[in-house]
Amino acid sequence: MAALGWLTPRRRSASARSVLAGEASAEAARKTALAETPHVTAPDLDTDLEALTGEEEEAEFPVAGDDLAAAFFDLDNTVMQGAAIFHFGRGLYKREFFRRRELARFAWQQAWFRLAGVEDPEHMQDARDSALSIVKGHKVSELMAIGEEIYDEYMAERIWPGTRALAQAHLDAGQKVWLVTAAPVETATIIARRLGLTGALGTVAESVDGIYTGRLVGEPLHGPAKAEAVRALATAEGLDLERCAAYSDSHNDIPMLSLVGHPYAINPDTKLRKHARTHDWRLRDYRTGRKAVKVGVPAAAGVGAIAGGAAAAIALHRRRK
Repeated sequence: MAALGWLTPRRRSASARSVLAGEASAEAARKTALAETPHVTAPDLDTDLEALTGEEEEAEFPVAGDDLAAAFFDLDNTVMQGAAIFHFGRGLYKREFFRRRELARFAWQQAWFRLAGVEDPEHMQDARDSALSIVKGHKVSELMAIGEEIYDEYMAERIWPGTRALAQAHLDAGQKVWLVTAAPVETATIIARRLGLTGALGTVAESVDGIYTGRLVGEPLHGPAKAEAVRALATAEGLDLERCAAYSDSHNDIPMLSLVGHPYAINPDTKLRKHARTHDWRLRDYRTGRKAVKVGVPAAAGVGAIAGGAAAAIALHRRRK
């Protein structure tokens, strides 16, 4: 029976490491947030929120001029189709950051997460260590520059217009809008800047003198750690969480969604959809038909989800032969 332990979902509460991860992410986000975020409309975006969402706008939300409110958006499958780290992995492989030997290991780790569907601590740690080994010794500035290129190559066309319109509504109301993701904070910050958002909370990889050490600060910003990051940022920014909004597709983000007074389930997975209906949270789904069932990369892998990039890398390598 012990061998089947990974089949049993585990409940996670905030640990000292998740608090540390959340506080580190909040500190990094405040340091890198845009000083003056331009309230611009994304290219080719119809700013008619009702037309994009297929639903009527809430009469008095977001409240214009409410500087005690902010909005927190999960990234993967909420703001963007697929996982940011998956696309980042594709870009790194294209730039020969991976060796052939690493590809097989990453592909196996990604397959495990997809099959198990739950968080096995030992497997997650192995995947995170593998992912961090890729960037160890590289300059932070180098990865930031590459991230800008990868956004243009793989991410720009994958932004959900409906979710982007929701974020724009908060910006137009004079509120700050933050991404909250398990992806590296550097990658998340690039995406936030490109979308004209305030900034991003993401997983913080340790660096010394601008060089990655191959270690994390705390743990990946996932599950309870996301909630801790939002809580820490709200405290630092003087926000009233009851007046804030949060948006996510995953049941793993229920801790974050439960913190705010306006939780939204966007493109929700089965567990989040059920929870949202039970608690009378608002739902929006921008997927259609079978795509709504098939879309999604497990968030459970955290930083280890870079293994998804390996799967794409293998496919690309085979095509080139």
